[in-house]
Amino acid sequence: MDYIYTVSGFLVGLIVGVTGVGGGSLMTPLLVLFFGISPAKAVGTDLLYAAITKSLGGWVHSRNGTVDWKIAGLLSLGSLPAALFTIALFKYLGLDETTLKGLITSVLSIALLLTAVALLFKDRILKLAQRDEGAVSVLHHRHLKAATIATGVVVGVLVTISSIGAGVLGTVALLFLYPRMATAKVVGTDIAHAVPLTAVAGIGHMALGTVDLVLLGSLLLGSLPGIYIGSHLSTRVPEKVLRPILATMLLIIGTRLVLN
Repeated sequence: MDYIYTVSGFLVGLIVGVTGVGGGSLMTPLLVLFFGISPAKAVGTDLLYAAITKSLGGWVHSRNGTVDWKIAGLLSLGSLPAALFTIALFKYLGLDETTLKGLITSVLSIALLLTAVALLFKDRILKLAQRDEGAVSVLHHRHLKAATIATGVVVGVLVTISSIGAGVLGTVALLFLYPRMATAKVVGTDIAHAVPLTAVAGIGHMALGTVDLVLLGSLLLGSLPGIYIGSHLSTRVPEKVLRPILATMLLIIGTRLVLN
């Protein structure tokens, strides 16, 4: 195991613990840009990494009653088939390494930029969703179930291709669809949905040969204590300070990937 990966895992875990932002938006670009890991292998490894690290969080939220299993089920109804379809499509197309790298890098950069925007405008999105008139109100009353499944499909495809989408984007989508749900329940439901999604997508990538198990072990060795320590520090750092800093970081990384 390479200690540099372990240290990186610790730092990402620390940030995830403090901010609550999914590790995919930080870990995958780190592996691609700074360690030269191929995008496909970085995504595949990060998906299994996410499945393992989110399992503990999902279990805690389940014990605390902060998971809406009906909503998590609707999301999974869209995301799990979408993940399996995406993996099957990769297998069927048999993309060469250059094409696969280009596809994953493009989707990864878009997902990072969307995540940054979602972080910056999270409060405005919530205010828009809580209005009692307009198209959003109609959506809530007539098409909420279908919209939740459709959201699952989009997140499933994004996560399978880029490993990003089940964290900030998933949370913001739930805040938009269910604006009156308690924040703790939104987070818990998003994590509970992310566990099977990242596991299915990660196992699919393993079948494609795009998972590095030694790298996975090195990252976990550092990230698990990092998340533990970060979660205890989170109450001491204001979210209003962290959110714009993190969004700026993601904008820079996303732009760097576009120009790379």
